[in-house]
Amino acid sequence: MSELVLIGPSIDAPAWQQRCGATRVDWIAPDALRFTGVTDAPALIEEAQAAGLDAFSLNPVLRRSDFRLLAMDMDSTLITIECIDEIADLAGVKPQVAAITKATMRGELDFQGSLGQRVALLKGLPVEALERVYQERLRLSPGAENLLAAARAAGWTTLLISGGFTFFTERLRQRLGLDHTLANTLEIVDGLLTGRVLGDIVDATTKANRVQAACDALGCPTSAAIVAGDGANDLQMMRLAGLSVAFHAKPIVRREDHLSINHAGLDSLLLRFAP
Repeated sequence: MSELVLIGPSIDAPAWQQRCGATRVDWIAPDALRFTGVTDAPALIEEAQAAGLDAFSLNPVLRRSDFRLLAMDMDSTLITIECIDEIADLAGVKPQVAAITKATMRGELDFQGSLGQRVALLKGLPVEALERVYQERLRLSPGAENLLAAARAAGWTTLLISGGFTFFTERLRQRLGLDHTLANTLEIVDGLLTGRVLGDIVDATTKANRVQAACDALGCPTSAAIVAGDGANDLQMMRLAGLSVAFHAKPIVRREDHLSINHAGLDSLLLRFAP
């Protein structure tokens, strides 16, 4: 017997209670129900997801105090956009860049090579375009600020790790009070992008190593880390986590996660914890 959470805007509680065979149903948020006494959670999770709901089991029991680190990807996770695609739009090459981005996030292309290809297409773009993307297009994912407020209250260290760019991660660090960030640095000469990245590229291995280093610094195992991401480049760091969260993610990521959020906001992962 286990407990199951369903999240969605219009859940038919009696119908789902009958399907679940639950002995008890509780509203735990305005759009979330907890079913107690469920016998076949995996099958019910698949059924709920097919019906357009987010669903996850509460077994084993997890508590916020079990965790020390919250690590997140940036593009399409903490924020709603892929920054490089929006920069490319201002350079007039969005279709080419976005196609490479999508293939990379699906795990079809090597990240380092594909990032080099995409950045090269931005050569000659004025640096002011980055500010335009930040001011005009970058939006936080629903629930991001609530999740970070809960992280601070729980005493979690926050880490933003991105295969994107420091121009954006540093602004988000200051804006959101994040503890640490890691991203790539675009080379800029005379106010123009050169089409190159400075230093080593932040790829999947780099991301995983940074999560490991953060846990080492905190004196905790990586099982005390929550890691959220959406693309193939996030898988290595997600595999280290005690709780891996696929947020509106590609199928390759959802196949390996502990918890999938396909419709709700980032803060819905907080419902995974016992009161």
